[in-house]
Amino acid sequence: MTDIMGKRVLLLVPAITYRATDFVGAAQRLRLDVVIGSDGALPLGGQPVVRVDPDDPGASAQRLMSTIGPVDAVVGVDSQMLPLAARLATELGLAHNSVASVEAAADKSLQRQAWARHGISQPAFRLLAANADDETFVGSARALGFPCMVKPVSLSASRGVIRADDDAKVLAAAQVIREILAEIGRSDEPILIEEFVPGWELSIDGLLTDGALSVTAIFDKPDMPDGPTFEETMLVTPSRLAAPTLARACRLAERAATALGLQYGPIHAELRIDMSAGEERMAMLELAARSIGGLCSRALRFAEGVSLETLILENSLGRSGSSPGISGAAGVLMLPVERAGILQRIDGQADALAVPGITGLSITIPLGQAVRPLPWGDRYLGFLFAAGREIDDVEAALRDAYRKLRTVIA
Repeated sequence: MTDIMGKRVLLLVPAITYRATDFVGAAQRLRLDVVIGSDGALPLGGQPVVRVDPDDPGASAQRLMSTIGPVDAVVGVDSQMLPLAARLATELGLAHNSVASVEAAADKSLQRQAWARHGISQPAFRLLAANADDETFVGSARALGFPCMVKPVSLSASRGVIRADDDAKVLAAAQVIREILAEIGRSDEPILIEEFVPGWELSIDGLLTDGALSVTAIFDKPDMPDGPTFEETMLVTPSRLAAPTLARACRLAERAATALGLQYGPIHAELRIDMSAGEERMAMLELAARSIGGLCSRALRFAEGVSLETLILENSLGRSGSSPGISGAAGVLMLPVERAGILQRIDGQADALAVPGITGLSITIPLGQAVRPLPWGDRYLGFLFAAGREIDDVEAALRDAYRKLRTVIA
């Protein structure tokens, strides 16, 4: 790794993120010179922090350029920092995604419209103003057919995503989404109604280099619900689907990224494969210009113990090529919030960790904090990790360990 040792990398870290420690650790293992820009994160690993404001990318770019000097790569650690990272990379003449492309990847309405222009397979959809009247919402849902999906265009982690099976549930879902958006100061944001696509759901993670996708992991979602809310709980890799099907899914994800204008760095794509009509139909659900969220990347360990964050940093510095394979099988279970209240404790953690195949458990919400389930909530209680020789072993270990946990919410 001597070709990138000592290279200077700017990590843009939001004040609230799961990812910062893993990225800093990967940079240190690669012996990179790290500079951190943040809107509030504490110093990490003894690194100084340059203050930035992702809502004022112009001033932030000027401050960073005058403070830190030349860098070899700019990496946005989480979604909030991607537009600023794109702008800085443009200013510094580095390989980068355009600001427009990362903004499109963060907005479901822009995604849907771009994919429609480029013929990307996706659910049929209607985009409505948040203050559209009841007749417009019901008419749009009926035109698409029931069941349908109602969702905000900018939120992630399935927040505000609701399945509606009739007129009344469409209106109820729209009202919930309006209240969520008002709570976070986005009352004017449009609302998306789209066709419900049944079937098997996949997550595809990979790295783009000049628009070419190198896949790092493909996750099955064996417990993905069909509504009314859509908690992502269990992810396991490698996928059980046949190799030709996975190859078609990866090509679709690459085309979807290209349609958004993405050319460099990590992507996280989600799609469904519907066989209900007797033939395979793939539909892109969403695509983000980042790697898999939360602490899920900790489930992945590549050849020689390399982490996903290491691969992302190498990619940002121009080291491309096929991603190293994952040995055996791995999985992660995101612990859902089952009801609203104050998190008192999570019992049974030692028993869960003692289950064969379980490799780790991280509780990420401090005790005493208020928690809410989907569609209102935006966090999981924590992450449970497993590894094994076969995917069935990993899935069984995650289920067994989860049954041993007892969450007390007052």
